[in-house]
Amino acid sequence: MARTDTSTASAAVRLRELARSDLDAINRWRNDPDVVALLGGSFRHVCMTVDERWYESYLANRATNVRLAIELGDGTMVGAVYLVGIDWLNRSAEFAIWIGDAASQGKRVGEAATRLMLAHAFDDLNLERVHLTVLGHNERAIRLYRKVGFVEEGVLRRAAFKGGQYRDLLAMAMLRDEHAAMRAAPQPSP
Repeated sequence: MARTDTSTASAAVRLRELARSDLDAINRWRNDPDVVALLGGSFRHVCMTVDERWYESYLANRATNVRLAIELGDGTMVGAVYLVGIDWLNRSAEFAIWIGDAASQGKRVGEAATRLMLAHAFDDLNLERVHLTVLGHNERAIRLYRKVGFVEEGVLRRAAFKGGQYRDLLAMAMLRDEHAAMRAAPQPSP
């Protein structure tokens, strides 16, 4: 898959499948508490051996998972975006994204990567529904998800242990027809 989004104020954003050569960056980001702070999972120190096994597991389970690197126009990997747990009968998958490169955060890279992955989910994989959970206090991510068309479906109360306390997770989803309507509507300028 080589989709590119050049509509953002940042450099062109491109998605490509994760490669073994990306593991150094993935491992560095997974060991950075600031990167993990706004993700749903708890911070855990992860050695390279664990990430190598994680990658091997991904390769063995590609039929139900899509894990893509987010690259800028110059080829620099700045994050990753996933569709996991793809259910081919119900045509659904869980969405996840993280921008590990701090210099690329807040520059609409995540928005471009999200739009590209949603296009892949609905146009290429023929999914009907893409869902996610996000920390209830992660306002920046919630704004992004609303902007691209995700709809709130409910709250999972005190479902994630982060920073010594339990946090709510907001459940959101997008359906195929909602995605088509969002793409057909005129987009506001940045």
